Order: sequence, then C-alpha cells, then structure tokens
Amino acid sequence: MLLVLALVAVIWGIGHLMGAPKAMRWMLTILLWAAVVLLNLTLPMGHPLRIATGGSAALWLLVAGGVALIVLYRLGLNWLRARVRVEPEAEAKPKPTFSETELNRYARHIVMREVGGIGQKRLKNAKVLVIGAGGLGSPALMYLAAAGVGTIGVIDDDVVDNSNLQRQVIHRDADIGTPKVFSAERAMLAQNPFVTVRPYQRRLDADTAADLIADYDIVLDGTDNFDTRYLANRICVEQGKPLISGALSQWEGQISVFHPKKGGPCYQCIFPEAPAEGLAPSCAEAGVISPLPGVIGTMMAVEAMKLITGAGAVLRGEMMIYDALWGETRKFTLKQRDDCPVCGNSGA
Repeated sequence: MLLVLALVAVIWGIGHLMGAPKAMRWMLTILLWAAVVLLNLTLPMGHPLRIATGGSAALWLLVAGGVALIVLYRLGLNWLRARVRVEPEAEAKPKPTFSETELNRYARHIVMREVGGIGQKRLKNAKVLVIGAGGLGSPALMYLAAAGVGTIGVIDDDVVDNSNLQRQVIHRDADIGTPKVFSAERAMLAQNPFVTVRPYQRRLDADTAADLIADYDIVLDGTDNFDTRYLANRICVEQGKPLISGALSQWEGQISVFHPKKGGPCYQCIFPEAPAEGLAPSCAEAGVISPLPGVIGTMMAVEAMKLITGAGAVLRGEMMIYDALWGETRKFTLKQRDDCPVCGNSGA
C-alpha cells in the first residue's frame, strides 16, 4: 500500500517539476492503478509484491470508485456553474452597493430598524451642502462624512485662524492660514475615504447660489450673517429644498428645519428682518462656549440624516432652543406668515 502511494507521489512530484501536463500525470496514475489491480488479481495470496501493493484488488477498486465519484461531482458542479454564467439575469446582476469595509463601518446604522440597509443606501446616494465650515459646520461636516453621506459640498471663503480652534474642531493648529474648505476636506476624507467632498472656496452669492443649491438635496446653514441666511432661504424655497438652520450665542443655541413645500414656515417667516446692529452680536463679540457648536452642529447632521432616511420626525415647523448653562431644552411651534415675501401669499 505504501509502495503504491510512494509511486503516485513520485509521478506527481517529478511531473510537476518537469512541467508535465496534468493529463499525462493522470494517465500514468491510472496505468499504475491498473497494474496494481492486475497484480492483485493474478499473483497468488502471500506473494511479496501482492502484499506490498495492498494484498487485495477490492481495496483498489473501492479507491477507484471513490475517486470516480469525486470527479463526477466536480464535473457536475462545473457544468452547473457554466449554465448559471450564461443566464441573462446573472449577467445583469448589479454589483454590490457597499464594499465589505463599508458594510462593517456602517454596521451600527444597518442594524437599526429606522435606518437599515435601505437607509444607508439613501445616505450613500444623498447630496448635502453645508454653508460655512466654522463652529456649526465643523461637527456637521464630520458626522455627515462619518455617517456615509455620499456627496458633501462645503462652501466658505474664510481661512483658518488661531481663534477658530477653540470650537471649530474640524481644523487643526497646522491648518492655520489654510482655506477652511480645504482643511475640512482633508479631515473628512481622512475620517471616511468612501465619501466625495466638494469644496467651494467662496462666499455664497446671488449670482451662483441657485446653480449651486440645485445640485444638492439638503442645505445646512451654519453661517453667522443674515444676508447669507436670507439668500440660502430664498433659493431653498424656490427649489423646494429643505434648509436646516442653526445659530449660537454664548451658552444658547437654536435649530430648526425650514421646508415650506412640506409644511411650516421658511426662515424669513420667523426672522422677517435682520436685527439692528448691536442687537445680535457675533460670536467674536459676545463669545461662545466651545462645546455648544458641537451640540447644535451635530443636531443639524442628525436632522439631515432623518430627512434622508425618513426616520422619525424632523424639526419642521418647530424650533428647539438648547440652554447649555442650565442644561435645559425648549421646543415651540413655528407658523408660516401669509405676508412673508418669500413663501407667503405675497411671495413670487
């Protein structure tokens, strides 16, 4: 028995080294098997050569039967695979939406009933524009990227300043002097290379706002000036896009979703006019506690994700106020104004 196995090993080993075709090696193996069976059938019992080759032809016939079954099984599998490959449905089968790395990365979303695989796919296909890469934009951008929002636009004309770093956590000390949109882009892609980031190093203006916003599904407004807020609101109302707006001052922040097309007011319904100079001081003038932009900016990202996935109830027609100093939140209803020049009966 061992002699035969040694001869088979020699056939396949030397054949491999000499580059002999597998068909030739199989032929030699079959000839060896036939010779062994013949020896066991013709030589008398107890003959040394018969003992060395197993002592019985039945053993080798069983081996041959087992090998034949394995070969037939493999041939059958190959035949079935060949038939599957030519089926039109199999050829037209789309490639998986997510790579294995992405599935593992977003697993905590996919197991959630409100998100699941469908919701994660919606996030991947979504386009979100964030106006401002400052205090509110920083956490919003980071969490939108981390969540797997497929295309994220960021528009800002400012550069990173040392005074920003107390609260604008997307930027680093080494980024001082760098345009904020490029600093943000680096941080987002470093966190999640599976998203697309579109940086726009300019201010949102009336000449380009409509074309820019038209390319996105949702707009997040994290700016600190009313001109930009009113412009973004007007274009979003005209195009039927939801506008998620946040604002900060010292210890207090506010957030709301303005989307008159789906009900509720627009931003200008609630703030018809910009406050007089000095009544609404900027963060530079009044100050802001550093984690507050993180709280409100992260909530803005949550509202965007709810809009995309259809989970829960967004803050449409409502405004939430968060008072960090006393750890309190308040929420109240917002109503559309009929005389609003943007979305009311007197609007265009």
